[in-house]
Amino acid sequence: MSTTKAYAAPAVNIPLEPFSLERRAPGAHDVQIEILFCGVCHSDLHQIRDEWGGSIFPMVPGHEIVGRITAVGDYVSKFKVGDLAGVGCMVDSCRECTSCQEGLEQYCETTGFVGTYNSREIKTGQPTYGGYAQSIVVDEKYTLHVSEKLDLARVAPLLCAGITTYSPLRQWKVGPGHRVAVMGLGGLGHMAVKFAVALGAEVTVLSTSAGKEADAKALGAHKFVVTKDEEQLNSVNNYFDFIINTISAQIDLGSYVNLLRLDGTMILLGVPSEAPQLHAFNLIAKRRRVAGSLIGGIAETQEMLDFCAEHNIMSDIEVIDIQHINEAFERMLKGDVKYRFVIDVASLN
Repeated sequence: MSTTKAYAAPAVNIPLEPFSLERRAPGAHDVQIEILFCGVCHSDLHQIRDEWGGSIFPMVPGHEIVGRITAVGDYVSKFKVGDLAGVGCMVDSCRECTSCQEGLEQYCETTGFVGTYNSREIKTGQPTYGGYAQSIVVDEKYTLHVSEKLDLARVAPLLCAGITTYSPLRQWKVGPGHRVAVMGLGGLGHMAVKFAVALGAEVTVLSTSAGKEADAKALGAHKFVVTKDEEQLNSVNNYFDFIINTISAQIDLGSYVNLLRLDGTMILLGVPSEAPQLHAFNLIAKRRRVAGSLIGGIAETQEMLDFCAEHNIMSDIEVIDIQHINEAFERMLKGDVKYRFVIDVASLN
C-alpha cells in the first residue's frame, strides 16, 4: 500500500478538498502510474452531485488519466517502467461475457464495467478512486499506450471525450462521401469535428450561437448552421447521413431528425435530465434511426490513440492547478472553456 495525495468530494454537493488515499501495491498483472495530467469531464460534476444516483463518498473523480509507469508486476508483458500510459473510464470488467470476449468491455453483461472512480472493485468491493490524484494502480489489460509524439496534457481528454466520439464514427463506418453534422461544440463536439474531418467526411456544425462559426471552421468544419435561423435550418433538411448529438439539454429532437436523409442516423451521446420526445413519423417517413453509443472498448480506445498519433489529433484544453477545480466546475457549467479543463497533477505537490 502507498499513500497518495488527491482531491475528493467528501459528500454530495460539498466542494472538492485535499484528501489522502491508499493505493494497493501492484499485483502480478498491475502497473503503477505516476499521474501527470487528468482531464475534467462533465460526468465528474454529475457524479459528485449525485445527479445519476448511487454516488460513493468520499469520491476522487477523474477518468481521463495520462502519466508514466513507475512500477510493474512480475507478469506484466505489455509495459515497462518509464513508458507513457493512459487510463480511461474503466479499470475492469467480468472478462468472460460475450461483450468482454469481443473487446466490448464497456458493455459488460455480467458485472458491468468497473468505473475508474465511483465504482467498486469486483474482487474486494472497495471503492475505486480516480485521477485527481498523484498515482493509480491498474491491471495492464485496462491500461493504454500513449505516444511520445503528442502533447501529454492534450492527450488526457482523449480517454473519454475522444473515445466517446471516435467509437460511433467507427461503428457506423463514417468516411469519404458521408455528410456528418455535429450538434454542440463543447468537449465532445470539438473532438467529433476533428475525427469526422480526419476520416474524410463533410462536416457541418449545428449550433444555436452564430458566434461559434469561426471556432467551428478553425477546427476543420466545412459548414456551419445557426439552428435558431429557420431559413438556415431548412436549408439542410434531408441532408445528413449522420448526426452526432452531444447535447445534454432538453431539445426538440424532431426538428433535428428531419435533417437526416433516407436511412440517416442520429447518434445520441449526451444524456438529458428528462427523456427526449420524438414523433414516430419523423423516423418512419425516411426510414431514419436514432441510436446511442457509450465509450469504446480497450482495443478500440488504443486504436483511437494510435489514430490520433498518426493524424496529430489532440483536444483543445486549458490547463489548471488542482486547487482551482471547484472554480473550473462552475466555469464548465457556463460553457466557459475551450474545450476541456485538464489538471496539472504536479500542482498536488
